[in-house]
Amino acid sequence: MAKLYFRHGTVGSAKTLNLLAVAHNYKQQGKKVCLVKPLMDIRFGKDKIRSRAGLEMLADVLVDSSTKLNLKELRGISCVLVDEAQFVSENIIDQLRDITLRLDIPVICYGLRTDFKSRLFEGSRRLMELADSIEEVKSTCYFCNKKSVMNLKHVDGVATIDGPSIQLGCEELFYPSCYGCYRKQIEDGKMGKIKKKIGVKSCVTCECEED
Repeated sequence: MAKLYFRHGTVGSAKTLNLLAVAHNYKQQGKKVCLVKPLMDIRFGKDKIRSRAGLEMLADVLVDSSTKLNLKELRGISCVLVDEAQFVSENIIDQLRDITLRLDIPVICYGLRTDFKSRLFEGSRRLMELADSIEEVKSTCYFCNKKSVMNLKHVDGVATIDGPSIQLGCEELFYPSCYGCYRKQIEDGKMGKIKKKIGVKSCVTCECEED
């Protein structure tokens, strides 16, 4: 039986670039791949899978929670590659697991493990439960040189854990972070909100607090 893979990493860890490289290698060998992406991800266009480095390919299948994958159309495919797997529903992950069993086709899913609130996404949680192989695509923290494990959301330069878990965005909204820097940035962000609320601001020259 072919395997179900989950390759996860923080924002900016080149997950999509990795996916496109794998797709290119298969195609260079004359093999067919099926590229899958969530219907909701329209950042670069409805059917485009695009890396931050600028490389892109067109998705073959767009999915949402109601999608029923057509197994007949996948016959002859060498590999199924899924981008932004964290946004995929449990129902789709179960179908992808079934593809590895019934069609003996490997499925490689790329995505975030957790949201900016440090909670597992639905698709990621199901992949953690079902995947044969769980691999980390490593990257470094934006604020230091440690390995990034968290996705830090910021609004106007202030870190926050407010808002819905599913939000589309890139560098303008999210930073890769180690856990230590994540905690510090969140705490600093909360202090910033308090200062703004009570009318306290920082001194430009010495960063002391004044009324």
